[in-house]
Amino acid sequence: MHGDVETATREELRTVQTERLQRMVTQAATVPYYAQAFEEVGVSPEDIDSIDDIEKLPFTTKEDLRDNYPDKLFAVPREEIVRLHASSGTTGKPKIVAYTRDDLKVWREAMARSLVAAGVSATDTVQNAYGYGLFTGGLGFHDGAEELGATVIPIGGGNTDRQIDFLEDLGSTVLSCTPSYCLYLAEAIEARGVDPHDLPLSTVIIGAEPFTDPMREEIEEALDVTAIDVYGLSEIVGPGVSIECAEVQNGLHVWEDFFYPEIIDPETGEVLPEGEEGELVLTTLAKDAMPILRYRTGDITSLNYDTCDCGRTHVRMDNVTGRADDLLIVRGVNVYPSQIEEAMLEFAEVAPHYRIDLRREGALDTMELTVEHHADVVDVAGLTERIRKKLNSKLGVKLSALHVVEPGTIERTTVGKVQRVFDHRT
Repeated sequence: MHGDVETATREELRTVQTERLQRMVTQAATVPYYAQAFEEVGVSPEDIDSIDDIEKLPFTTKEDLRDNYPDKLFAVPREEIVRLHASSGTTGKPKIVAYTRDDLKVWREAMARSLVAAGVSATDTVQNAYGYGLFTGGLGFHDGAEELGATVIPIGGGNTDRQIDFLEDLGSTVLSCTPSYCLYLAEAIEARGVDPHDLPLSTVIIGAEPFTDPMREEIEEALDVTAIDVYGLSEIVGPGVSIECAEVQNGLHVWEDFFYPEIIDPETGEVLPEGEEGELVLTTLAKDAMPILRYRTGDITSLNYDTCDCGRTHVRMDNVTGRADDLLIVRGVNVYPSQIEEAMLEFAEVAPHYRIDLRREGALDTMELTVEHHADVVDVAGLTERIRKKLNSKLGVKLSALHVVEPGTIERTTVGKVQRVFDHRT
């Protein structure tokens, strides 16, 4: 059953969003960074009369979070903060995020609501293979599952042999992990000689990495499960910002009473019309310790406001196709890694494991692609040529080298997010 808020009318949602945005802007104005940012664009909390006025507010970027490290964006006294997390950063300082006790309640509710949408109930056993610690994935899923009343196995990332033991011995019906680790686990289950049909596992909830529908289908077939896409980010709260409903699986419901989404042109910052693809921008509507206004996520997606067939009215975002900062420009051609993945996985003979190596030869950029074939492939040379032609015709990408290698050749990720692109140009 859906809660009343999940089937609220657009007008009811707008009323909640307006009230909460006004409170968030007032809260943010107590933070020196936001007070100065408001002054620079000539806006004050009194100027926010409705949710439509959100476009008057300045954007927040990941650089702003890093520049205000560690605690300059906190909007409450330190004694009111009960937890700190940090998002993984590839360069510079991590992004520190803070929570009051009420913030954790909101997070638990958003995550429990997400799990229900994914088809999880209090009778399920959730094997949580997201990492615990500073990364928000582990504790976010854990608290949400406990809030729902499900049984939680806090196994964390890695330790694959024990993961399989517990899937067999403890009757786990739901697994939460990254899509890349899900594939790795499927391979390990096959290598052990376990038949996935004999496991009680029925649902995997995968997130933290972009993935394509062919990759999802590979997971579902390999483990005999339904794979549900979940989305979140530490800067906003953690996992639980949005999720697919098990009934329809056509876009991820954003819980709009907690998080307000916009889509902008990543180049101009202009808000785009409904349905157009662009960069996702999110505003927290119920976060006291660290309100974040118009955060540029870098994730590329679109929004659909039609009421879902499941009955939920909250807007659906499309699967994230890539990140604005993941755009590869090779010899003048713009391409996202997910586009390469989608093109190569049109071949049934190809496994969803790949790596991209970018290099510079003289004044020219080059791209080298390595993919794995399935074990039963005989004509590797023919497959290689077909993949090359597909990428060239579909994406206009000319590879400096294409390697189609044996299963298991490409290094797997058992903990954390998988790295697909290796840039040797700098």
